Amino acid sequence: MTGKGLNRGLGQTIEWRIILCYLSLVAIGVLSIFAAGHSAEGSASLLDFSTRAGKQILWAGISLSIGCVILFVIKPFLWEVISTPAYIFVLLLLVATLVLGSEVNGSRSWFKLGPISFQPCELSKITTSLLLAHFLRGHGFNARKMNDLATVLAVVGIPTLLILAEKETGTVLVYLGYIFVLYREGLSGWWIMLFLVLAVLFILSIRFPLWVGFAVLAALVLLYYVLFRTHGAKSFKARRQLRVTSALVALVGSLTILSTDFVFDNVLKPHQKLRIEVLLGMKEDPMGAGYNVNQSLIAIGSGGLTGKGYLQGTQTTFGFVPEQSTDFIFCTIGEEFGFIGCFILIGLFVYLIGRILKVAEGCREPFNRVYGYCIAACFFMHLIINVGMTIKLMPVIGIPLPFISYGGTSLLSFTTMLFIFLALVKQERRYF
Repeated sequence: MTGKGLNRGLGQTIEWRIILCYLSLVAIGVLSIFAAGHSAEGSASLLDFSTRAGKQILWAGISLSIGCVILFVIKPFLWEVISTPAYIFVLLLLVATLVLGSEVNGSRSWFKLGPISFQPCELSKITTSLLLAHFLRGHGFNARKMNDLATVLAVVGIPTLLILAEKETGTVLVYLGYIFVLYREGLSGWWIMLFLVLAVLFILSIRFPLWVGFAVLAALVLLYYVLFRTHGAKSFKARRQLRVTSALVALVGSLTILSTDFVFDNVLKPHQKLRIEVLLGMKEDPMGAGYNVNQSLIAIGSGGLTGKGYLQGTQTTFGFVPEQSTDFIFCTIGEEFGFIGCFILIGLFVYLIGRILKVAEGCREPFNRVYGYCIAACFFMHLIINVGMTIKLMPVIGIPLPFISYGGTSLLSFTTMLFIFLALVKQERRYF
């Protein structure tokens, strides 16, 4: 602790560039939600709080107020102190949701308290990130030790299984992003390769007969064995380890292939299965499961380079795209602001995520670094999945675009997640 550190003002301790990027995204979100609710006959004022845009403005005000409390009032060290009890509390909420929650669009993931509805799974992203940061900051953590890795998998896996039981598939995919955090903290890149191989095998087993998946698995295992047997495994111990690893990959890959039908038929919701089948070309359903994506592509494509102009989009104005203010908000921007508007929006997200990673990498406190990587991974997964499904690169699973899509719970949770990191960085910069 130095005198120079104690005299640092807000200009030096607060990451203003991240806050400015956040405010820009929230403003774009409000304007896009207003545009999605606009009609050819005219619409209410932007400040009409009975509309979705008006409600989003209210939630933006609430979220920013809570963000300021986190940044200026709550002591940052408390976030690590409460990481374990907060994690357990949210787990109990997830369990309670399975029993007492309301079902919306096939997912039992909502709690309704009078006029207010919220999803505990949104809070779970925050508490899981905090507890993961708390565990990974330990001086004895080693990503190559199975005991440590098993503990991390339990921290991430327990809420994942509960959310999967709620049939909130989109959030489950977001949790897969934590593998990038583990990679930063020392996890071997081969685990990521294994994950990608299993994902490919799962998709192949849906699209083609099972023997195709087994043929691809056999080819990959053989290639892996030959390459490392030739160039890496020279000693007897190394060759034995290579045989064990190859056998484990073959076993896990085989279990993935054999379990595909069960997961596809019993875990995914009927409309999700249909959307995956349409995406993989197994079925044609232009007026059903494929309707949303087809209309989204028409909207984005019709925007061209510069777009049709704000409130001038025909697909948006006449309501051709379902769920346009939530899951498909990106196509509103594509139609009315064109390629340039989409480029700017994605650029803001890339800058936000990149800046979080850069600031996190410069943190001296391991807890702050790991937490920064956790929220960057969450934002990245949301961005990739949401934009991907609007342009037909991913199945439609229902996941918001951070700070842009309509929804008070998601805006509040994303804001809280971000401002906790800003508070941690502010505290550290005061003394270093």
